[in-house]
Amino acid sequence: MVEERYYSITQTARLTGIKPYVLRYWEKEFRWLSPKKNAAGRRVYSDHDVELIRLIDWLVHKEGYSIAGARKRVGSILHLSSQLDLPLSEVRGNVLETIKKELTEIRDMLEQKK
Repeated sequence: MVEERYYSITQTARLTGIKPYVLRYWEKEFRWLSPKKNAAGRRVYSDHDVELIRLIDWLVHKEGYSIAGARKRVGSILHLSSQLDLPLSEVRGNVLETIKKELTEIRDMLEQKK
C-alpha cells in the first residue's frame, strides 16, 4: 500500500511554483482543493491536492481560463477522472481532446446508419 505524503503550504508552494496567498485564494474558489489541517491547525496538502493545484495552474496560466472557467473545467476533469479510474495527471489536455474527437466520430457514424 502506498502511503500518501503531506506537505506544508510552504513546501506546496515550492513544489508547484504557486505563492501561498494564491493557494489560500484557490481553496476558496475550488471546492475540491481542501487541504486537511494538522494538530497545530496548519494546512497540509496531499499528493492529490498538489496534482489539483498543478491542474488549476495549467488551466489558468497555460490555457488562459478564467477562474470561473477553470472551476467548471476542473469539475469536468475530476468527474471524467473518476469515471475512467485514471489519476488526475493523466486526464488533461490532449487526452480530453482525443476522447472528445473519438466520441464525435462515433456519434457521426451512428447518425449515418439511421
